[in-house]
Amino acid sequence: MSANPNSITVEAGKIERQYFADSWRYRELFAFLAWRDILVRYKQTAIGVAWAVLQPFLIMVVFSAVFGKLAKFPSEGGAPYPIMVYAGMLPWQFFANCFRESASSLVANRNMVSKVYFPRLVLPFSSVAVSFVDFLISLVILAGLMVWYRFVPTWRIVYLPLFIVIAVIASFGPGLFIAALNVKYRDFKYVVPFIIQFGLYISPVGFSARVIPEKFRLLYSLNPMVGVIDGFRWAILGGESTIYLQGFLLSISIVVAVCVLGFWYFRKTEKSFADVIWSSKPMSDIAIRTMEWWSVALPALSPVEVSRSKCNGEMSGRKCLTWCIFVTPVLQHSIIPK
Repeated sequence: MSANPNSITVEAGKIERQYFADSWRYRELFAFLAWRDILVRYKQTAIGVAWAVLQPFLIMVVFSAVFGKLAKFPSEGGAPYPIMVYAGMLPWQFFANCFRESASSLVANRNMVSKVYFPRLVLPFSSVAVSFVDFLISLVILAGLMVWYRFVPTWRIVYLPLFIVIAVIASFGPGLFIAALNVKYRDFKYVVPFIIQFGLYISPVGFSARVIPEKFRLLYSLNPMVGVIDGFRWAILGGESTIYLQGFLLSISIVVAVCVLGFWYFRKTEKSFADVIWSSKPMSDIAIRTMEWWSVALPALSPVEVSRSKCNGEMSGRKCLTWCIFVTPVLQHSIIPK
């Protein structure tokens, strides 16, 4: 009897070699997850997909007024200042969306991770696909700005897809690393917005990297997004726009290194995702399970009748927390039935 060509055989020692082959077999799952996220992303919103262009457009307006009008920073490549800002806003917004969505992709799909086998790489990669759709929509604003200012790009625009690939790699690597950490340490859901906000101001989004003194350009290029943004502007603006080659190579090297490190750590911790992802549940859920187990297993020692209604309403949060801490060792040893 011949084997089913659609079946997957798990053999000892072959999972590492077959990982990318398994990921390719699950390409339909990737397409389904990406399509699902695209459909629900702007569901029940007043302006729908316009949110994909409204945020970068408003930031472009603010940066153009602050850096272009007030600070009198020079533009790049002879392009109008708003076009220069938006050319830098495109890769940054793409990076921010990819990083944010990838970092939370595993926790957001915890039911799938804990119950079904599939290469977990599919989840963060589907988040990148959704962010890429927003990126393509944002290109419409760039085209509108070029028409408004009667700006015509040069032949360098053909290199834009290359820099888009670099932007994908730059966002995917950190996203994998934080996604793996976020499974165990939920503190990173607070770290990610800070990184994005902080990175926006230290990256050359609202201004040209040329305003950085020459002696600090190489040091400034330790920020991997500097090379990505410079590459986008070189391709879109043309003219006198140039790439600081040493800094660009340094930024790209860091991008590749972070991507390799992120993938390595993701694969190293992937086997434990299903076991760990539910261990950092919200305090109220843990308290409910703790008190339910306590009331069933040790009714003689329980001073109150525990129920979900009590924990959610009648019982104070402090009492819930007290019960949870009291029986934490029991929870950690998985004695409480699910």
